[in-house]
Amino acid sequence: MSEFLQQVINGLSLGAIYALIALGYTMIYGVLRFINFAHGDVFMVGAYIGFYAFPKLQPLLGDGYGTAVAVLLAAMIGCGLLGVTIERLAYRPLRSRPKLTVLITAIGISLFLEYTGQLPVVFGADYKTFPTLIPETTYTLFGGVSIGSTQILVFVVALALMAALRVVVLRTKIGTAMRAVSMNMNAASLMGININRVISFTFFLGSSLAGAGAVLYAISYPKINPLMGILPGLKAFVAAVLGGIGNIAGATLGGFLIGTAETMTAGYISPSYRDAIVFGILILILILKPSGLLGKGGAEKV
Repeated sequence: MSEFLQQVINGLSLGAIYALIALGYTMIYGVLRFINFAHGDVFMVGAYIGFYAFPKLQPLLGDGYGTAVAVLLAAMIGCGLLGVTIERLAYRPLRSRPKLTVLITAIGISLFLEYTGQLPVVFGADYKTFPTLIPETTYTLFGGVSIGSTQILVFVVALALMAALRVVVLRTKIGTAMRAVSMNMNAASLMGININRVISFTFFLGSSLAGAGAVLYAISYPKINPLMGILPGLKAFVAAVLGGIGNIAGATLGGFLIGTAETMTAGYISPSYRDAIVFGILILILILKPSGLLGKGGAEKV
């Protein structure tokens, strides 16, 4: 039982990171009805922003949680601005084009970020070690189950950001506008909603959550490189599909389920199968319930 509980804690910690990334996928899909496959590489850029921000902020703020929060905010703001820039330059001119055109463009943006990041004048292709933002302390719970200070930080930050997102979406004017645009963009425009501003805000919000997830991921697995966003991005996409793409609560649930499934597979079967299990879940959910666990299926008009 203690081993099972330990794997659950590890899985929920990893799942919280996947959930933050998946929220970006699901919000952008909810507004524009396309999958932003460059989202995982925005996540990668967030890790590098945190990597380069730390030596600038640490002398000013010292060691401890103040620096960690500043690094987190720097990554969120940097990724948010990157997401808005990508939307403005690459996606907005194609908004009236077929969705396949935008999808191919998203893949192109993804490859551009990955291979540009490998240039020596940008990030370089070599692995870099992410700095230690907080001292690692392990706390022993009942039955010998342990939890680290990094995992606690991941839980606290992820849950706080999810709660803040819920407040923004449900309790603010821009959140109401986002929900209106996701339901019917043309009707929202006729009602006076600035569509471009709402979409830009959605990209900023989703990309900033990816930046937060990147810092949390990097302090948990402190080796970063320009291709690090591929697998976490794809797994977060699986989480969004599992929960119901376009459903914020579903993306959160899917993230926790995928993280737990991954750690359970590594702990009880073999670490070699952890990726196969995740993508096997994607195949099963597309066959059995394509709308996802919390998604609502519906007929589309031809």
